[in-house]
Amino acid sequence: MRTTVLAAALAATALVPATAPSSGAAPAAHHGPTAQERSRSAPQAAPAGLAPCGAGQLCLWARPDFSGAAQVHELSTVDIESCVPLPAGRSAQALVNRTGRPVTTYQSAECGETGEFETYPGGGTWVPRSPYTVRAFKIWES
Repeated sequence: MRTTVLAAALAATALVPATAPSSGAAPAAHHGPTAQERSRSAPQAAPAGLAPCGAGQLCLWARPDFSGAAQVHELSTVDIESCVPLPAGRSAQALVNRTGRPVTTYQSAECGETGEFETYPGGGTWVPRSPYTVRAFKIWES
């Protein structure tokens, strides 16, 4: 089950459209970068139809499909490789990991591995429906 969820999440990140190859023809007048040039240097945005989450952030939503109350966590406010329980009475059922580091989410508020847990890559992973209610997470060094 965990492999299937991770594969689905990775497939969702593949929805980001690839840039078309250059035709080689130069425009008559060039006033700044072309849309193609901007897309190459721009940070990865949310795939079409999925929730936005800023670069360097872990975003969690209370309900599936990125709905309900959102929580945003950044590396500057989180101890790396430490269990971070969500505030009392709060949980998450959808997430986006754009921290640049792997993040493990836990069903247990104590990051216990006796319940469900899953690790998501940090380069841009959108998970509209977590396979369990997330109550804590850890951001890993790499």
